[in-house]
Amino acid sequence: MWSDLAACVQQYFYILLAEWRRPTTKASIGMSALTLQVSLGQQDDLFTSGVSSLGLDACFRTAKRVALDEYSWVEVVPNWLSGAHVLLSQMTVSVPWRQHERRMFDKVLREPRLTAQYHDVRDVPEPMLFEAARALSHHYGVTYDSLWLNLYRDGQDSTGWHRDRFSCRRPECTVPVLTLGAQRRFLIKPRAGGRSVVFKPASGDLVVMGGRSQQDWIHSVPKDPTSASPRMSINFQSSAQAQRNG
Repeated sequence: MWSDLAACVQQYFYILLAEWRRPTTKASIGMSALTLQVSLGQQDDLFTSGVSSLGLDACFRTAKRVALDEYSWVEVVPNWLSGAHVLLSQMTVSVPWRQHERRMFDKVLREPRLTAQYHDVRDVPEPMLFEAARALSHHYGVTYDSLWLNLYRDGQDSTGWHRDRFSCRRPECTVPVLTLGAQRRFLIKPRAGGRSVVFKPASGDLVVMGGRSQQDWIHSVPKDPTSASPRMSINFQSSAQAQRNG
């Protein structure tokens, strides 16, 4: 137990040291520390307990990886963010949400969800997301410098089968997605055809797609008529992964 705790504290120290060495180019970033969760026991369900503090599990202690095939994987980190309901409430009003239109054959249809994008993660209105990007960058060895956000207002909102082909142009990418709000099904299946693998991330859970999951697999969030609550997904993107190798 103590060896795990020591490794967690050491990792947290390296994150803060890297931030101290990095020159700041945006105001009010400073040295704000991640809320380090070092308890090795069972965590409370902060979404239902009314606890309002925000915190990240910088050690990724609950991470569980599922191999999709020999080259692709999905990692789920339950309760990665504590106080997720607080961040959901803040971002619902602080983010400039838009509903885009798409042309389908001879019709123009509105996307069944709201979206937003921050090309520079330092511009996001909620500092916790900058801290989350920093922790993810350190843990997965990828610099996450931008965000794509989806807001599913209720179970009638959805996203169809797709892969992140514009933000992931390399053969192998690592794509973290943080869920806030209602629990919805997240499906992923082979591009060549086959059965879907089903994940059900809860509020505060992190889902990470890695390996060739953006090349050989597609994913979706289908409609859920039984859900009346909003769900937000925060996709952490990397400008380096958006560039083709060579």
